[in-house]
Amino acid sequence: MSLFNETPPVYAPEALYSDAELARMEKERRRRNRGWLALAVSLVIVLGLALWPTSYVIQQPGPVFNTLGSVTIKDEKVPLVTVDGAETYETGGTLDMLTVQAVGNREQRPSWFEVALAWFSPSKAIVPVDSLFPEGVTTEEREAENAALMVDSQQDAIAAALTELGYDFPAQLAVGQVADGTPADGKLKVDDEILAVNDVAVSDLASLRDAIARNGSDSAAEFDILRDEVPTTVSITPVPATSADGKETSIVGVATKVLYDFPVDVTIQLDNVGGPSAGMMFALGIIDKMTPGEINGGEKVAGTGTIDAEGVVGPIGGIRQKLYGAEDAGSDYFLAPAANCNEVVGHVPDGIRVLSVATLDDAITALDAIAASDGIDALATCESQPAAG
Repeated sequence: MSLFNETPPVYAPEALYSDAELARMEKERRRRNRGWLALAVSLVIVLGLALWPTSYVIQQPGPVFNTLGSVTIKDEKVPLVTVDGAETYETGGTLDMLTVQAVGNREQRPSWFEVALAWFSPSKAIVPVDSLFPEGVTTEEREAENAALMVDSQQDAIAAALTELGYDFPAQLAVGQVADGTPADGKLKVDDEILAVNDVAVSDLASLRDAIARNGSDSAAEFDILRDEVPTTVSITPVPATSADGKETSIVGVATKVLYDFPVDVTIQLDNVGGPSAGMMFALGIIDKMTPGEINGGEKVAGTGTIDAEGVVGPIGGIRQKLYGAEDAGSDYFLAPAANCNEVVGHVPDGIRVLSVATLDDAITALDAIAASDGIDALATCESQPAAG
């Protein structure tokens, strides 16, 4: 008999197990299969929910731009701030303006998985989509509005900087926007210069509001305007409204801006960035370029804040993300609007010294101390500011 050609025996299952044992094994197999199926379905549901769009968007640090440096516009490197018609000087260090990026919008929102990841990042914030992208306003409309705010902030920054440097120049109140369906719709146009209301001269938004409030909503107000350099008068009947402080007033439905006639040609070039929050840093960059020496002592300084022509620094959104943007850029100092201090305390990245400023003069004083490496400890900080009520 061959030892190598013998066919091995074949055992049928029933030869090894009884019918009861086979039934039990089949039941166990089916139970395991059902468990795996339930687990697979659960994983699919969890994954689907994780990828399902939320009602939130994520704010995170955006690009950082040195107002003393250059930017790339249409593949060409150009100075962010250019001054013609006045002497300019070499600068050093940085005066960084900061931005905030929004991840998602009303049309394309982040998933729950992305929101969950952002929750654990101190540099990111989760905010309702309506707070950044109001219902009824398209992304394109919002971007256009932010672009207009950026242009206005640049003009106010130039005005504040030149005023600080001792220049005099005329300024004229003008129409910046006309709301649809309001009394001014069809009566006033963007860029109309508003000279007077009911023969009373107006020079700024406050005086315009006062003139409209005095007229009331019972009769038409006569607006003397300059349209395309042609003087004309239009009659507009205001409607009742409630002001921000709860007082009854009257409005016509316009937003205003100021048209300046600057004695120096200052150009700010920056693409794809909107909003008014870089105003203070633009003003500081202009001043540094137009004065001898380095206003920052060659140090790396970042900051944020709106500014008006009088040099008042106002609050901005996303300051915590901007603090982390400054950290990523290697800034040693951060100039923060005093009105944002309640959002700053307890959220300052290591290695950054935050100084509180309420005016352009405050910011210049802070930079003088930084440049001299003296008196910094005496400057206002967010910790030294009273808590906002």
